Amino acid sequence: MIEQIYNYLTIETFYYWVNFGVLPFWIILIFFPQSQLCKYFTTSVFPIFILSIAYIFILYKSFLNSYDFIGNFNLYIGIDNLSELFTDKNFLMMFWIHFISINLFTGGWIVKDSQKFSINKMLLIAPLMITYLIGPLGLFIYWLIRIFYSKSINLYD
Repeated sequence: MIEQIYNYLTIETFYYWVNFGVLPFWIILIFFPQSQLCKYFTTSVFPIFILSIAYIFILYKSFLNSYDFIGNFNLYIGIDNLSELFTDKNFLMMFWIHFISINLFTGGWIVKDSQKFSINKMLLIAPLMITYLIGPLGLFIYWLIRIFYSKSINLYD
């Protein structure tokens, strides 16, 4: 049975599972940010734990396929080397899980931070949706909203 599951989880199917797997977390963040479900399920370490397991699984599959992990450091040499790394589906999947994890963590932080300043949850919909798609831009938009609610600009927090 484990062999069947392992053979089913190709990079392509794993990609779909990861993408669909984070949607419930984002739906909870966007539509139910003040619920107990959000507090204990979405803004906790739970989703990061699940995505970490997914990341470890991809690392394991890559290791079994004799992936050149040392070659990953070539991404710091130049943009062409980074582009070359993205041709490998294992590296691309590792990057994608990394990207989704950081965006989800950022979305959780936005919700927690907005509750400290009592920001209207309707104002969070746009920054959270943009954070889901384009992480840093959504965080920047939230920061602009936060300035008006906190009535100050903090460069650290």
